[in-house]
Amino acid sequence: MPGADGAGGGARRAARTTAASGHDAPGDARLTVDVHPRAGTSGLEVRPDGVLRARVAAAPVDGAANQALRSLLADALGCPRSAIEIVQGKRARRKVVRLRGLSADAVRRRLGPN
Repeated sequence: MPGADGAGGGARRAARTTAASGHDAPGDARLTVDVHPRAGTSGLEVRPDGVLRARVAAAPVDGAANQALRSLLADALGCPRSAIEIVQGKRARRKVVRLRGLSADAVRRRLGPN
């Protein structure tokens, strides 16, 4: 599968994002991500339902897969890793990620077709 990390291709559909909630700063977005740890290669793919699928090579041990997810998203979105926070599902495969300083439209543009 092509990855949005520059390793050929990219996400073909718009990722499902939501506007900021009451706890987020204006301009922040949230992104639903399904994480698949221990993958052979790391990459991103937008599924037909709009959920972002992230494959990370790291194992889900001591937060390694979460850190790999943050790095993968930071590279794909062109933002610092510190702007990405996992706000829901830290120990689950389906996560909700807050993207500080990125609007939902900016996320869709950056993860959309190349």
